[in-house]
Amino acid sequence: MASIRRTLSPYQDRHYQNGNAQLVEQLPNSHRLGKPSGDTQLFAALGVKVRRFLAVVFLGKSPRKSWWRSLTRYLLFFLAGFLLGMAPFGSENDLQAHDFSFEIKPTHVNAQLEDKLQEPQIRRDDLVVEHVHLEVKEDSTLGSGSREDGEFVPMKQLIVITPTYNRALQAYFLNRVGQVLRLVKPPLLWIVVEMNAASMETAEILRKSGVMYRHLVCKNNMTSVKDRGVHQRNTALEHIEFHRLDGIVYFADDDNIYSVELFEDLRQISRFGTWPVAMLAPGKNKAILEGPVCNGSQVIGWHTNEKSKRLRRYHVDMSGFAFNGTILWDPKRWRRPTLAPVRQLDTVKEGFQETTFIEQVVEDESQMEAVPPTCSRILNWHLHLGARGPYYPKGWLLPKNLDAVLPI
Repeated sequence: MASIRRTLSPYQDRHYQNGNAQLVEQLPNSHRLGKPSGDTQLFAALGVKVRRFLAVVFLGKSPRKSWWRSLTRYLLFFLAGFLLGMAPFGSENDLQAHDFSFEIKPTHVNAQLEDKLQEPQIRRDDLVVEHVHLEVKEDSTLGSGSREDGEFVPMKQLIVITPTYNRALQAYFLNRVGQVLRLVKPPLLWIVVEMNAASMETAEILRKSGVMYRHLVCKNNMTSVKDRGVHQRNTALEHIEFHRLDGIVYFADDDNIYSVELFEDLRQISRFGTWPVAMLAPGKNKAILEGPVCNGSQVIGWHTNEKSKRLRRYHVDMSGFAFNGTILWDPKRWRRPTLAPVRQLDTVKEGFQETTFIEQVVEDESQMEAVPPTCSRILNWHLHLGARGPYYPKGWLLPKNLDAVLPI
């Protein structure tokens, strides 16, 4: 006999006090799932936490942590806005060049000026630079001579020799010569020679002169006072010869008067130059002209007024000639007949030192040059000054026999 089994309904009616019935799901044991795995439980727990987090953020389920909720909302909304801003909302073709313009256009201003306020425009022609011509010219004030065949020719050096000794007005004489040499264009070398020892007073004058100088001392024994200048000049000549100094050598005694033009004309000398000197006659109120007679730049004769000196070959004062310094140490260049050193002689009579010295430098007047041409000007004076006071430095005393020391 077949039996009929009615399947029980999985739902059971339960009555509650409010009269509502709640359906409860009941699955038979044969239809229940097995025990969930570990991964499933992990994802289930993660989902529960996410749901709780979202509930806290959006629904505010945890009022005790309001500051943390506000900060979390701010960060979340900022992240969402940033992602939305970076997301493209169209193709690149949708952007046209005219959509973005960085050109700054000034606003249009419609300004109208009345005719009475408008001033006529004046053109300043003096402010227009049409053409500028730059040219390099030779400066005559510099230490240069002239240009020959495009080559630079420097100015010749002047070597001025001044013997000096302790006497009245020595400081005045040296300062006067130094002030003149200071006005001469360089190069110039001033060689000052003293006897026996270099004095501090002379050295101070040379330092303050503003001229390139060399302070030498002559230590030769002298038999008489008249040979002092001869030995001092020879000391300077030995110095030039030993150091092979190149320049025009000139003997400038400290008691003479010189013009600046004289030293400028000395640079034109090639071998030997000479010129007339005005000499104040001792004890007489007149000047004597001593030196060459010139025809243009040639020397054709000599001025002389003293009978005792007519036997001299060349009638010239010690300050009335100059020569090329290379003659002292390069005799082959000038074809000198002897290789003996050129020196002043102390064995000759007074007044003959000049002519005996010139005879060692030149052969005759054909090798001489007139300075300046035609010898038309007096460029220096020999006054024969001798003062008996005041003395320099203070405290200096002169011997009783002044005539043996001071020139008259």
